[in-house]
Amino acid sequence: MAKTREVTFKIDPWELKTPIKITGYTFSVVQLLHVTISADGVSGSGEAAGVYYLGETGDSMLAQVASIKGDLERGAGREELRKLLPAGGARNAIDCALWDLEAKLDHKRVWEMTGIYPGYTVSVQTIGIGTPEEMAATAKSIGNSKIKVKLDGEMPLERISAVRAARPDAEIVVDVNQGWTFEQLVDLAPKFKRLGVVMIEQPLPRGGDAALEDYRSPVPLCADESCLSVNEVEQASRRYQLINIKLDKTGGLTEALELADLAQSKGIDLMVGNMVGTSLAMAPGFVIAQLCRYVDLDGALFLKQDRDNPMTYDGGVVSAPSTSLWG
Repeated sequence: MAKTREVTFKIDPWELKTPIKITGYTFSVVQLLHVTISADGVSGSGEAAGVYYLGETGDSMLAQVASIKGDLERGAGREELRKLLPAGGARNAIDCALWDLEAKLDHKRVWEMTGIYPGYTVSVQTIGIGTPEEMAATAKSIGNSKIKVKLDGEMPLERISAVRAARPDAEIVVDVNQGWTFEQLVDLAPKFKRLGVVMIEQPLPRGGDAALEDYRSPVPLCADESCLSVNEVEQASRRYQLINIKLDKTGGLTEALELADLAQSKGIDLMVGNMVGTSLAMAPGFVIAQLCRYVDLDGALFLKQDRDNPMTYDGGVVSAPSTSLWG
């Protein structure tokens, strides 16, 4: 790869079509880090929202990129990047920009670089927390057979029952975002199974889920906040049946691929998720999606606008990114 580079980066606010509510948070706008790395007349781009529950902000991500700008311009690659910055949004945006730049310099698609080729990929579509009636109405309006329902500790059974009644045809996964106690999980899991829920994501708080090591849930459990990087796969494998890989957590596609390989070697199923972003943020996740049982790459659908040359979503079927977007 070319050694002399130009690195530019900025934070852009992107408005959501409507606010989305999850456990403890309501989002109406997302601050996205956009990194461009240029060399030999071509440019690679990457985008990240950061990990909000770890305190990452637009300013903190900007400061991290600025701290290694010189290293990147002197030619630091993806493996060196993992030593320069911790996992998180800034490293993710840079890592994905480096993948994009390398693909363009080598005149290759990311599929050739990774050996992971695109197939028929269907993403869930997410329903935020609202009243049972509001969530049922949203479920009816979604032209997608795979639905992800956000829940917290308030009226979880009433809310999921309303969604199921509205969409008896749908495959439903639930995301609790650390919002339940262990007692709630034990009580609700068999009821959710009877309602046909196929997976429960992050029911307990990060750091408060040790009880899962001796618990056999009737519905498979997926780690999100409880597995941020390769360093946490071993522990997660004792508590969960799936791991949700998000590139903002792993700090990019490079470590995400390593995490996926490690998890699969332990017999753990995979999901790919997102922290909300444009198609530029979803595109690297599409690579991981080819390895996953569940796919959640609907982040761009929450935004009022998207990047040029966006990925398309048709009844949940997600298109592979074009070369004019990424990779």
